[in-house]
Amino acid sequence: LQLTLLTFSWHEMRKCQLDTYHYAAVIDACAKDGMWMKALELLSMAAQSKVHSRAGAWNATISACGRVGEWEKAWQLLAAMTRSEVVSSTITFNAVTSACGKG
Repeated sequence: LQLTLLTFSWHEMRKCQLDTYHYAAVIDACAKDGMWMKALELLSMAAQSKVHSRAGAWNATISACGRVGEWEKAWQLLAAMTRSEVVSSTITFNAVTSACGKG
């Protein structure tokens, strides 16, 4: 995970064009390591950099929250996702349901 975050930071510092797939991949790595706050930070960074958001980054962030029992944050993300007009999927609802089951 540290290498992934370092590589991501390097690309960001060099002003490389990062897209939603880059963010989703790093957020997913954070989710798998239980780093839900870092996942939230990265999702916010994607929004600030005007990266067109797709469900993958949101789903990974919701999963990250769910893995550590942050079910309320998972629900908040689902609501924010809807407000942002990002199309949710079965994966989104499964992630939220899983988060609620752990809370």
